[in-house]
Amino acid sequence: MFTKRLFSGIILVILAIIIVGTGGMLLYGTTALISLIGMYELYRVMKIEKNPMGVVGYLTALSYYGLVWFEGHHYVTLMAIVALMVMMSLYVFTFPRFKTEEVTVAFFGVFYVAVMLSYLYQVRVMADGRYLVWLIFISSWGCDTSAYCVGVLFGKHKMAPVLSPKKSIEGAVGGVAGTALLGFLFATAFGSSMTDVANPQAACTAACAIAAVISQIGDLAASAIKRNHNIKDYGHLIPGHGGILDRFDSMLFTAPAIFFAVTFLA
Repeated sequence: MFTKRLFSGIILVILAIIIVGTGGMLLYGTTALISLIGMYELYRVMKIEKNPMGVVGYLTALSYYGLVWFEGHHYVTLMAIVALMVMMSLYVFTFPRFKTEEVTVAFFGVFYVAVMLSYLYQVRVMADGRYLVWLIFISSWGCDTSAYCVGVLFGKHKMAPVLSPKKSIEGAVGGVAGTALLGFLFATAFGSSMTDVANPQAACTAACAIAAVISQIGDLAASAIKRNHNIKDYGHLIPGHGGILDRFDSMLFTAPAIFFAVTFLA
């Protein structure tokens, strides 16, 4: 199991370097595809992955990515309202075929997966995005590793004993501190190449620390959904890791966190 997980992890890192490093249409298309797969995994847990409510969710996600590509962000609110109206129309005119929970989950899935993850691409197209986008991975995967190491060595106080018994407060603090340090080191190495960030070391350190806190919330949120529905993994797409949501759960939160943190700190 460990060998399989390690091999898959190496492949993921290589793919991330190629796809994120290239950016452009490749990253955009990959992000959109991952979002749709993640939505399918979430909808499958809720048993709406193939019904009309789920289809509206997929179409809404595709519409959203169209707006992202054409920089039509001022239409996102309109898109959300139209999507909700369509879902509610289905709910009303086919009553009692659908349950209220199916409407809420279909709508929730668009924003929880597609919108949140889209900030991976949106950070990449920012000024200095070729460097700043890696803060998303540092804040997600770096926080996981730092929190695990500190938790194993010093963890005594449970952070969420019912939801995730192995996570400790010490590990959480270590995750934030370790991620902030990684952000500082990253800026030390690449900050001189950033032209639109006034103080790269301060901005990257603060952004990574903020995103690390939010990263852990994202990880716990995905775990809470799985616990509520008595499943171990969202899928089996990535050997040793589970599904898309199992591997990218914290990144759903770190991507927008880095985008807005850098926007205000740069």
